[in-house]
Amino acid sequence: MANLDFKRQVLQRSEEIPVVVDFWAPWCGPCQFLGPVLEELAEEQRGKWELVKVNVDENQEVSREYSIRGIPDVKMFHKGEVVGQFTGALPKHQIQAWLEENVPDERIETLRKLEEQLGDNGNPEALENFVNQYPDLLEGRISLASRKIFVDPEKALDLVKEIKLGHKLFEQTEDIRELAHLMASQSNGNSQVGDLIATAKESLQAGEYDSGLESLIQAVMLDKNYQEGLPRKATIALFHILGDQHELTRKYRRRFDMALY
Repeated sequence: MANLDFKRQVLQRSEEIPVVVDFWAPWCGPCQFLGPVLEELAEEQRGKWELVKVNVDENQEVSREYSIRGIPDVKMFHKGEVVGQFTGALPKHQIQAWLEENVPDERIETLRKLEEQLGDNGNPEALENFVNQYPDLLEGRISLASRKIFVDPEKALDLVKEIKLGHKLFEQTEDIRELAHLMASQSNGNSQVGDLIATAKESLQAGEYDSGLESLIQAVMLDKNYQEGLPRKATIALFHILGDQHELTRKYRRRFDMALY
């Protein structure tokens, strides 16, 4: 594209919608393969993102600014910043996967604001309404499942049942499943570890994550292999759901690590 106004057509436009930029040249063989594929996808996904083609020979200053050394080079811009990129002529299915992973979804920002407002124990009604409005947004389903897991494990599992091995959210789904396993577990007779698991379940049902973690870690200290490592796996899953920076993760992580050894 000659006479390209990169600031207006890419940077400013990306404030409104993601812009995929194809850096190419007429003499580049792989570019001739990739270009039509990108154009086809841009038409199929119209409204989600826009395509801008940049001829590197005609736009050398822009190419230098973005360190284009090999073509085709594809970059995605959002809010004026590069949020994804790849080099070379990929087949259509790989580009589709790249787009799925990198195209920003404004609904995610709304979801994060909802999560922040709710905190750990807020009424999830607004989140449920959000999930009902956007049932295809799997991040929303996982968020709601993580809040339902201790009071309605079956509902939580149902929310994430579509997420299979290989999906980018699979590991988060496995955390939900591990905690569902915890909540469904039964004690192996009268044992101290079993009593601690029961106490942990009661605490988690009440939203008392602090005491729940306390009981789980005590159970790990007594028998880390109890029911195929149930308390150990549940503790790790709970850390994941709370997040690395959560005060309870920071408080209990070292104690948990010491309990393992």
